[in-house]
Amino acid sequence: MSEESEFIPLGKRFRGFLPVVVDVECGGFNPQTDALLEIAAVLLRSDVDGFLHPASTVHMHVQPFEGANLEPASLEVNGIDPWHPLRIAVPEKDALQRLFKEVRQALRENHCQRAILVGHNACFDLNFLNAAIARTGMKNNPFHPFSSLDTVTLGAVAYGQTVLARIVQAANIPWDKSEAHSAVYDAEKTAELFCKVVNRWRMMDMREVSEGTG
Repeated sequence: MSEESEFIPLGKRFRGFLPVVVDVECGGFNPQTDALLEIAAVLLRSDVDGFLHPASTVHMHVQPFEGANLEPASLEVNGIDPWHPLRIAVPEKDALQRLFKEVRQALRENHCQRAILVGHNACFDLNFLNAAIARTGMKNNPFHPFSSLDTVTLGAVAYGQTVLARIVQAANIPWDKSEAHSAVYDAEKTAELFCKVVNRWRMMDMREVSEGTG
């Protein structure tokens, strides 16, 4: 990461919210019954010119909660073997504690009041995150419980595409199909995309100011 002095806090950029890019991999589509198996979050920073960049990634493999459903079709897509002996997974509560610790530190550094989840089909990730929070009884959730920023919408507006792979390719961001459906890979590509769209808007603002049309 660059020196701290090369970054500025994001507190005023998104109305006091800190965008945190999140991707989850699960044992199905129902957040109430299906297992949360993997979670990755990318923290973002702004440089002195107001351009957004990925800063660091938090990642955990998660143990299925007691009684969790595991759909074979979902496991086939994400390639996760929940019981693999080399899979170092932690309970949901431990995963959330680590995630929240990193997010709260980023909130302080960026002078933000709350985090807002950024995701591709963000409602899916937010619903699984909220379900895990409810199951574990975690308090002081740093994320807004229902607001989110969705790269499906941003991709449709900026590049005319809604599928993550197609959007990032349209944005000239490298995409490796064999790495897709890993929480880390999808979160980091979503973060690259989100930053590129936000920075594109920033460049338009700067151009308007320089031309005296803003």
